[in-house]
Amino acid sequence: MTRPSGSQLKLKWECLSNAHEGDNFLAELVLTNHSDKPLSGNDWALYFNTCRKIYGESVTGGVAISQVNGDLFKLVPKADFGTLAPGESRTIGYKGMFWVIQETDAPLGFYVVYDDGTPAARAEAIGDPEIVPFTRLEQRNRNANDKVAPVTAESRFADNKDLSLLPAAEVGLITPTPQSLLHGHGEFVIDAATVIVHPAELANEAAFLQQSLADLGVRPTLAAQGSGIVLKLAKVAAPQVTGNLAEAYELNVDSHGITITGATAHAVFNGIQSLRQLLPVSAWVNPQATLAVPAIKVADAPRFAYRGMHIDVGRNFSSKETILRLLDLMALYKLNKFHFHITDDEGWRVEIPSLPELTEIGSRRGFTPDETDNLVPCFGSGAQVEGSHGTGFYTREEFIEILRFATARHIEVIPEVDVPGHARAAIKAMNVRYNRLKAQGLQREAEEYLLTDFADQSKYESVQLWHDNVICIAMESSYRFIETVVSDIEAMFVEAGAPFLALHTGGDEVPHGAWEGSPVCQKFMTDKGMKTIQELQDYFLTRFREILTRHKLEFAGWEEIALIREQQADGSHKPAPNPRFKDANFRPYIWNNVWGWGQEDIAYQLANAGYKVVLSNVTDLYFDLAYAKDPQEPGYYWGGFIETRKPFWFCPLDIYTTATVNLFGHPLDREALDKMARLTETGTQNVLGIQGQLWGENARNAGRVEYLAAPRLLALAERAWAVDPGWTFIADATQRNQKMATDWNQFANRLGQRELARLDGFLGGYGYRIPLPGAVVEGGKIIANTSAPGLTVRYTVDGSEPNAFSAVYEGPISASGDVKLATFSSTNRKSRTVVVGE
Repeated sequence: MTRPSGSQLKLKWECLSNAHEGDNFLAELVLTNHSDKPLSGNDWALYFNTCRKIYGESVTGGVAISQVNGDLFKLVPKADFGTLAPGESRTIGYKGMFWVIQETDAPLGFYVVYDDGTPAARAEAIGDPEIVPFTRLEQRNRNANDKVAPVTAESRFADNKDLSLLPAAEVGLITPTPQSLLHGHGEFVIDAATVIVHPAELANEAAFLQQSLADLGVRPTLAAQGSGIVLKLAKVAAPQVTGNLAEAYELNVDSHGITITGATAHAVFNGIQSLRQLLPVSAWVNPQATLAVPAIKVADAPRFAYRGMHIDVGRNFSSKETILRLLDLMALYKLNKFHFHITDDEGWRVEIPSLPELTEIGSRRGFTPDETDNLVPCFGSGAQVEGSHGTGFYTREEFIEILRFATARHIEVIPEVDVPGHARAAIKAMNVRYNRLKAQGLQREAEEYLLTDFADQSKYESVQLWHDNVICIAMESSYRFIETVVSDIEAMFVEAGAPFLALHTGGDEVPHGAWEGSPVCQKFMTDKGMKTIQELQDYFLTRFREILTRHKLEFAGWEEIALIREQQADGSHKPAPNPRFKDANFRPYIWNNVWGWGQEDIAYQLANAGYKVVLSNVTDLYFDLAYAKDPQEPGYYWGGFIETRKPFWFCPLDIYTTATVNLFGHPLDREALDKMARLTETGTQNVLGIQGQLWGENARNAGRVEYLAAPRLLALAERAWAVDPGWTFIADATQRNQKMATDWNQFANRLGQRELARLDGFLGGYGYRIPLPGAVVEGGKIIANTSAPGLTVRYTVDGSEPNAFSAVYEGPISASGDVKLATFSSTNRKSRTVVVGE
């Protein structure tokens, strides 16, 4: 039977309403046949990914729905579907759980499978649907309780109203803000005759500086003696500098030359980043034959020793080049820890030579009847395996290159191998290995790295909707697997000459019900006298720690590992520090501080209890969340909306004073906040630092990664390095808010006048998010502003799209109809367009 190809089937999707029958939504999917052949029969299925579960009984249009696994669902024709004739459309309505208010909530990655469920099954890619714009409040609000206003041109204008363009002389020159900066007189000019003088111990730093200057147009020579730019290893004597003195540096520039002094190579490298930021911003886009550096004296050290950035490449793959660009950006702003989330349910991304199936199977996604060649599609990655954002891995050589690149920039790489949950890619890969070797009659070898109890009848569903993503932690083969993976990763670190100091085990979101129906686990628990699943999981973590100890690695993981659920008087369970791992050199990363969810103070509880913690707070530091409540902003929002000012206003040691509203925009209960744990003096010392997270569900390409990462990463760097701004010590709320607004204005000007223009030329142009302009109509005229003073706003009054030649906004606009405005970078990259009219 000849039927339409996937490219001839088109889909349109619309959210009809949220808050339907409680916290549910209604949506419609319109399927149109653009071919000259009918879509008929009952042996086809329409597959797609959706982050929202669909109620099967609600589906209309002659089709039935079922969940394949995870976020993969399929629609199949029922008897009354009939035929979709050429040119005909069919509307499929349904009810789903929760709400859909952003375009990234829409179902994605559609493909049709003919002869579904048979050996002859074949997939035809359709792609993403056309998404009908969200225009009505019932589409843009989550429910009647949602007080977070949808973002509009007017609301952006109001958010920016306290910002003002500062004179260039009042804008900070270095980000993050140094502790001490004194301006001198004159300048030093770097040209082709300049010499970089350095001792042998600083050869790496000198070479880095030489190449950095060459990128801007000047390539100095290197020498062991002389004058010009001098790099020195010596103790920093500036008495006013506090913080992590191992990274302290001094940078002195006068008309005779430049000197960078630090007690360690890392400290000198920090000084080099400050020098780079003193170079003419224009040279980053248009290299120059000479580079003038203003006379200046800087004495500086970071507030926190741990200044991290995390990226998840398991959910969607990011190329080696994307990772190297992110590392370069981190180095420029003095971030020094790279949390590399290289495995998850949806992908295994690093070649492990001892276990080739991990990447042969676990790094590939696409249509599959049985997951023997690749994993199922996730997050809209679609039917095709090759070229999909769901497919890819770093070869051993590429991973070593990443390690060397990071090490040269004094960035420690902390790989994450996520177990025992979030492990589906590894589980499926090892199942393939098992079946292959078993078929060869090699039963012992087949079971050597098996992660599955095939008789397990446990019923569970993970947060990402998987039903088979937890390894069997009662099987010795699981520990043999972990040992082998750690050993192969360690060998790559050794070859790269990179410090391998810690391994992150994940350990988060193990779904309730895991292991309960596993005969292997139940027998193991009986044999060991274990009465609870918590004891079994603690046993696993102890064994994992023993493996890491043998490899001289620090034990790191998400907060769940450090928590137990204590039963309360009312029968409920409340998370509390688990004393078992307090003295196990375990480093928890604390993420779940959503206001109203009951764990807002768990980071402080753990720090007070003796754990060395890294603050990874979702409400301020999750950069995969959408910038704003705007349907066209990519990203999730389960922890809130994270504009750049959110990480800038983050107060690591007192999250309460500056917190105002909960997830749905309601004022926080100050009495409840007052009852939450505060950091003790000991607890304060146990806060290692902060880390930004960029999870990969919506990071579908390199452009999306850079859009989500920056400029929020710059605000993260400011809070991780610069001294405490003192906001939480201002008792009067009005005065505190004024100080916060003044400091934000300074930082926003730094972005608009210096940093974003620098990024326009950085690495050929870093794809940061350009903020949309705010605009209102007042007195018959349109007034506009931007959240980064210094950026250019352009507009048109004839209905055309603003471009690089459109009029520059310089004051109120008089127009009789709609005006289109957009913000432009220094290289004329533009934001989305805003339309405003009378």
